[in-house]
Amino acid sequence: MPTLRTLLAIPASLVLALAPAAAQNAPVETSPAEAVDAVLPLLVTEGGAPAAALLARDGTHARYAAAGPDIGRTDRFRAGSITKTFVATVVLQLASEHRLSLSDTVEQHLPGLLRGHGTDGRRITLCALLTHTSGLADFTEATHGTLPLTPPQAVRIALALPPARPDHFAYSSTNYVVLGMVVRQVTGRPYAAEAERRIIAPLGLTGTSFPESRTALPSPHGRAFAADGSDVTELDPRVAGAAGELVTTLADLDRFYAALLDGRLLPPRRLREMLATRAAHGSYGMGLFPVKLPCGTTVWGHNGRISGSYVRSAATADGRRVLTFRVNTDAITDPRLEPALLDAEFCPRIW
Repeated sequence: MPTLRTLLAIPASLVLALAPAAAQNAPVETSPAEAVDAVLPLLVTEGGAPAAALLARDGTHARYAAAGPDIGRTDRFRAGSITKTFVATVVLQLASEHRLSLSDTVEQHLPGLLRGHGTDGRRITLCALLTHTSGLADFTEATHGTLPLTPPQAVRIALALPPARPDHFAYSSTNYVVLGMVVRQVTGRPYAAEAERRIIAPLGLTGTSFPESRTALPSPHGRAFAADGSDVTELDPRVAGAAGELVTTLADLDRFYAALLDGRLLPPRRLREMLATRAAHGSYGMGLFPVKLPCGTTVWGHNGRISGSYVRSAATADGRRVLTFRVNTDAITDPRLEPALLDAEFCPRIW
């Protein structure tokens, strides 16, 4: 789920306030690397994560850092809702090929799927699915992301829940499950196969895959832990499907978001559509959301949460600078740390 904008209204000095030892020894001029290095360990000591790691890229220069045991630069991990950016990219590519239109209704592609309980697929467009303005309830509210489901099962669960208000932003994983079904209907191939052909293979994302029903992570990987400390390294990814099943690496996510934002994956018109937030009232584009940092810089990306993993990717609008960090548990318990880390990376300053 996207980070709440209210969490970003924090002073830049939080980086040092949370790390007094670093502040005492900080030079007058602090580089992004030094500022980020002051925050990253706090994801473990203050944020409750067993371990944390990040990979930042500025053009051709990459910088890796880690804190805590049993976490590595090349580890495969579950990326949760970052899957949505991949699915949105595939849908926009299909639109650019005139194989579908964003103004198409769900009913045109999947007749009868969205009917009943106040929902009518004849009134829900693909654009509304992409921007989370469809009114579809989130099936994970009922399953808590622990029950393996087929896409039709996930949709049926969502339809039994009270719908959200149409045309208003309400983040719902059901939207992207339906989009995965649309991709299959239009192409005759699963969304995972289309993402592999259109994104993963062309960009050389060798650590990225859609595991379908495979519960084990590919090697190399560390361990993943639920909030209660239990080991959830093995997980049936059908709990999330097209809304969150992706397995990937830090380097692959940096490469993907850089390529997406610098125009290698979408024509200019479609990229502009992806970054337009009017439909979601500024909260979300299509598979991406913006965050305006205290220094005025806006970064684009997504986060992903699934049992045993929390991931965040953010990049400048031109894709030149990108940061991905992750922890090997469900969430960061101190909500100030994520915005502080983004601020440290993208808003270098003199302290």
